[in-house]
Amino acid sequence: MIFTETDLKGSFVVGLEPIEDARGFFARAWAADELAGHDLEDRVVQCSLSLNRRAGTLRGLHFQRAPHAEAKFVRCIRGALWDVIVDLRRDSPTYRRWVGAELSASNRLAMYVPRGFAHGFQTLADDTEAFYMISDPYVPDAGGGYRWDDPAFGIEWPLGAPTEISDRDRSWPEFPA
Repeated sequence: MIFTETDLKGSFVVGLEPIEDARGFFARAWAADELAGHDLEDRVVQCSLSLNRRAGTLRGLHFQRAPHAEAKFVRCIRGALWDVIVDLRRDSPTYRRWVGAELSASNRLAMYVPRGFAHGFQTLADDTEAFYMISDPYVPDAGGGYRWDDPAFGIEWPLGAPTEISDRDRSWPEFPA
């Protein structure tokens, strides 16, 4: 696995190291020891899928509050998406900053989302599917979110306003000043 740290400390875009031959290739998509070697959460208690029928669908920005904060490992297994993370760690030098990366079935990249970050994505193709590996169980009362277009973050979504968004995601509050 190839770990490329983003501008937000502790977050990574993770690529594969394929071993190729005439049949195709083989690559590790998850290795707990390699994550632990980068001081990343290597525990997985839940895996989830997200199917998004239309390009421009937006999900997020979501997080879980402590003590139920979660780390995520997100991969696009069909289609393509613009994956965004926002640093919500008040003691971080990159507090309130965001990074984004294109994850797609063809580039096979993944995003490692540390605890204390908000996460969201916008699909770039119809019938896009995301696969999440999550460190902690979902606790509805600990869940939260901020608006996808919150001026406190200034996220640049590649397709602009979403074509599809849930009422819940549309109604998240703005980040408190």
